[in-house]
Amino acid sequence: MRKGLLFVVSGPSGAGKGTICKKLIDKMDIELSVSMTTRKPRPGEVDTKNYYFVSEEAFVETIQVEGFLEYAKVYGNYYGTPKEIVLKKLEEGKDVVLEIDIQGALKIRESYPKGVFIFILPPSMSELRKRITGRGSESEDDINLRLGETLKEVSYIDKYDYCVVNGDINEAVNRVAAIVKAEHSRVSEDIYDLIEKYKEEI
Repeated sequence: MRKGLLFVVSGPSGAGKGTICKKLIDKMDIELSVSMTTRKPRPGEVDTKNYYFVSEEAFVETIQVEGFLEYAKVYGNYYGTPKEIVLKKLEEGKDVVLEIDIQGALKIRESYPKGVFIFILPPSMSELRKRITGRGSESEDDINLRLGETLKEVSYIDKYDYCVVNGDINEAVNRVAAIVKAEHSRVSEDIYDLIEKYKEEI
């Protein structure tokens, strides 16, 4: 049985990476990686579905045994990608997609370099501004700050394997799905195992 692949999807806020990941899961046999956090559940959130909600003590213990592919502390709460859960799914042959910020993706690149890294780009800065403004939750100053951050974030694009411009959401999802399919045709350890089986059958 072939091993699953880890697809790491990231990009600037407003680029549409969350929507792409959700539609990809509906379209393909791929699972979303669930993060672990020390923050309290919000109304409607379900443990093990939205997050693994744990105590700070349990989270720190997991850090000490190197149990995360990456983790960070944001606004007083820890967030991390549990290594054992993700690796178990990959060993079972399941593909996993992880939506994460760029700093987190770079940490995963160090801890799990076999991952496939996909950067989602907006079609233009004006379109990105329109998307963020459409949320109606941020001030003009916040929006300008986010746009400035976007220019910094795209400088890391050379750390990624692929980039997809999200001008049309369905086209972007199809492109990411094509990447998933193509990666399974890459010459890999699994293929060499299959060739060894060929030899046994002669």
